[in-house]
Amino acid sequence: MSNSDFVTAFAPASIGNLAVGFDMLGLSIAGAGDRVSARKTKGQGVVIKEVRGMDGEIHPYLSGNSDENTASLAARSLWDAAGDGAGIELIVYKGVPLQSGMGSSAASAVAAAFAVNALLDESLPVEELLVHALAGEKFASGGLHADNVAPSLIGGLVLCPQVLLPQMISLPVPDGVSSVLLHPELQVNTAESRNRLAKGYTTDLWLAQQGYLAGFIAACAQNNVALMAECLKDVIIEPQRAESVPCFRAVQEAALKSGALGCSLSGSGPSIFALCLDNDAANLAVVMEQASRKMGYQCQSWISPLNAPGARMVD
Repeated sequence: MSNSDFVTAFAPASIGNLAVGFDMLGLSIAGAGDRVSARKTKGQGVVIKEVRGMDGEIHPYLSGNSDENTASLAARSLWDAAGDGAGIELIVYKGVPLQSGMGSSAASAVAAAFAVNALLDESLPVEELLVHALAGEKFASGGLHADNVAPSLIGGLVLCPQVLLPQMISLPVPDGVSSVLLHPELQVNTAESRNRLAKGYTTDLWLAQQGYLAGFIAACAQNNVALMAECLKDVIIEPQRAESVPCFRAVQEAALKSGALGCSLSGSGPSIFALCLDNDAANLAVVMEQASRKMGYQCQSWISPLNAPGARMVD
């Protein structure tokens, strides 16, 4: 077999939680993502041939052990359920920074499931790939939550509370709104961050956050940008995680002063996102980058529509 036997899928990075929806709301982004190539072999099981960065070089940190990589775990889940008994070989190309709060593990899992699905005699509907991608994501994050996997898989803004899984609900998005995602050169381990969260909250805090989530969803349904801005707040998780990203408050303050509708951590951080009017996006990205660098952290940013596409096959 040759490299021409491989099929390749791309899955985008994503913004998890989106401030108001801890573990249940996510947004795909344009530009950053992972690719996974897959082919059938004469062996058995799922193996990883190699893990490379987008520069083509062997990745210095990610494991090629098929029991420890979200891509191979997702691929194995799907192939065991629907494959023909042949072996599967994967090549993983990491384009999303590790421990970035950009859904890095989810992107690998989704891309692998999407690629292996193309090798089935009869491909499954895209929605049915969620449970298999989650098999990989669960290993990395230590919990069953789809707020990165779901938007990476189907694109756009997705509501995916655990109590409704495997359902994913694509939400409408207001006209004229973009996301800006900033990644400072820091790392935050998602599983460790989750373990540090408080186990209980006051009724007042819980009601406030529920109100913001309900208002945000209503804003999307009503195309109401003003209501979206009023509700894009996290009064429970963000205060606990803010200190683990030293540049967060400076970036958030700069974004809000420059017209952002809201600004918070993406997932557990260190990445930081803002929603804004389309015409403000380019300037907002510059302002957020400047604030990060002023605090001593190099960074990069991406501007995306709120309906950025999900996973897809690529050449």
